[in-house]
Amino acid sequence: MNTQGTTSRLHSLGPGILAASAFAVSDVLGKVVLLSGVDVISLSTFRGFVSLSFIMLWLRVGTPPVPATSRQRWIALGVGVLFAVIVFCLFKAIELMEVPIAILSYFIYPLLTGLLAALIGLEKLNWRGAIAAVVAFLGLALTVGAHPAGIAVAGLAFALGAAVCRAIVLVITRSALNTLDARLTTYYSLLSSTAIFAAISLATWTWNAPQTSVGWIALLVHSAATTIAVLALFMSVTRIGPFRSALIMNLEPLLATILSWPLLGEIVTPLQAAGGAIMLGALVAFQLRR
Repeated sequence: MNTQGTTSRLHSLGPGILAASAFAVSDVLGKVVLLSGVDVISLSTFRGFVSLSFIMLWLRVGTPPVPATSRQRWIALGVGVLFAVIVFCLFKAIELMEVPIAILSYFIYPLLTGLLAALIGLEKLNWRGAIAAVVAFLGLALTVGAHPAGIAVAGLAFALGAAVCRAIVLVITRSALNTLDARLTTYYSLLSSTAIFAAISLATWTWNAPQTSVGWIALLVHSAATTIAVLALFMSVTRIGPFRSALIMNLEPLLATILSWPLLGEIVTPLQAAGGAIMLGALVAFQLRR
């Protein structure tokens, strides 16, 4: 009985946890790539082609999915446009600001997702869910060591823009693409987002390759991690909804902060560890209330 309950909960929460972990790897390695001489457009274009090739291969060798309807296909392509905006804005924020501040600013999106889903009647947001979201956000603030001084206005604007688009993507996926195979959602969204970045690269003749072997390795792993993260996120939204998926994704900055220690030289302080404990406690409380 308990084993079945645990298995069921892992089935529900697993994709979200995987998505958060993969996105954390992607965030940290993305910074490593940028430090190796690559610009945001070059990073996004290369990653897009790698991710698109991976998902196309998966669709070919895996169990064939139920084909998308014309409406689902166009919506998924539109989601890809928003995904391109998210990627560009997030990494521009990381480029212009300290990484912890950029991630914190971006992670206002769980609250935006809950408010948007409640506004359109997709999910009910009761007082316990609202409190869990607020506490998780406050814990996140401690985890990433946020401070009000020295924030670049442009970087903050990019981070908030990415947050708004992320909330919209989560809600659209739940409301309009709930029955579409996550692999197809990922494929169509990658198709349009990659096309956008490729067009910008060609129009501006922008391509800056990594200047080090470490940069190339980071770029390849970053691309693979992003593909896994996007697919897992779509699966999570389908299984447990956009608000709960957004809350679980608060694991991303915590894991990114931990990974930043060995890869970027950022040290996790006791205050950040306390923030992580508060955040995780809020997420567990939210899931147990179901």
